[in-house]
Amino acid sequence: MRSKFSIKSITFLLFLVSFVAVAQHNGQSDAKNLPKEEKDLKTSIKEYIDHHLLDSYDFGLFSYKNDEGKKIHIGAPLPVILWDGGLKVFSSSKFHYGETVAEVDGSYYKMYHNKIYKTDATGAISYDAEHHPTNTKPLDFSITKNVVFIFLVALLMFFMFKKMAKNYKNNPLPKGVGRFLEPIILYIRDDIAIPNIGAKHYKKYMSYLLTVFFFVWIINLLGLTPLGVNVTNNIAVTFVLSLITFLLTTFTANKNYWGHIFWMPGVPKLMRIVLAPIEVLGMFIKPFSLMIRLYANITAGHIVLMSIIGLMFIFKSWIGSPLSFGLAFALSLLELLVAALQAYIFTMLSALYFGSAVEEHDDH
Repeated sequence: MRSKFSIKSITFLLFLVSFVAVAQHNGQSDAKNLPKEEKDLKTSIKEYIDHHLLDSYDFGLFSYKNDEGKKIHIGAPLPVILWDGGLKVFSSSKFHYGETVAEVDGSYYKMYHNKIYKTDATGAISYDAEHHPTNTKPLDFSITKNVVFIFLVALLMFFMFKKMAKNYKNNPLPKGVGRFLEPIILYIRDDIAIPNIGAKHYKKYMSYLLTVFFFVWIINLLGLTPLGVNVTNNIAVTFVLSLITFLLTTFTANKNYWGHIFWMPGVPKLMRIVLAPIEVLGMFIKPFSLMIRLYANITAGHIVLMSIIGLMFIFKSWIGSPLSFGLAFALSLLELLVAALQAYIFTMLSALYFGSAVEEHDDH
């Protein structure tokens, strides 16, 4: 009875939130009739969400306006590394969070839409017919916020597993953090690697599977903290992870794998000619789906969560705001599950692709 009551209560709350949101929207459907402050508030919330999803050249914690109306940023600068006719290294504090032009060795650079362009002393940006900047973009090797956390998670995993391995040398029973990690490692080995790759070949892929699982999981969890770290909602990061899976699959594949792609057995010869291009295309679609799945799920989760939090400032009522907060809290708990689920799916599919690459006739 309790579970049924809880489900009904949650359904009612969700319906009430939806009703308040729809009523709010219907009452003010015409944007031109909105008061200027509300239009500005909605624009500010949208801009904040967009900014939250982006990588940055500084580690910003928060910002506020002082009594004089001046915006004060609290955070730490990061090193900017550019190649523009030579190496240019300077602190991102020269940009003052994108508000000023940075002068380095007689050259001027400006941050525009989270990218660095070469400009004149005034910071002028020129545009083409489609309003795209035409200024020169130097090669950018900067240490951004996402890069910092990639390094930090890599170091954390290195010392965590090194200590765990050291403890196993003296005692077969796990100690400390090893008690938490051992069941997860055994699960990845016994329920992901061996069933999908096979007992004969799984060992050479275990290091990668463990690395990618814990990396994606820890990074996703950090994305749910107020630190504003959203590494896996960066398409470049998910692209590199998927590319590694693709390269490992391609370069460790045996002749049976290539035979099933270019000249599949048991299929009429005419159909083999038709199916071969489809199979080749499938080789690239698989890592592409890995890339998009991880990127899209994490990005969508952040957008929905931040949007629901933003509703509290739009409702400004004792009904709408608490309901938005409660829904955001419930969604945050769900995002904890999604963080682990996306790491599991990426690891599982990678193991599945590795298994297809090393499968032998005797395995059938």
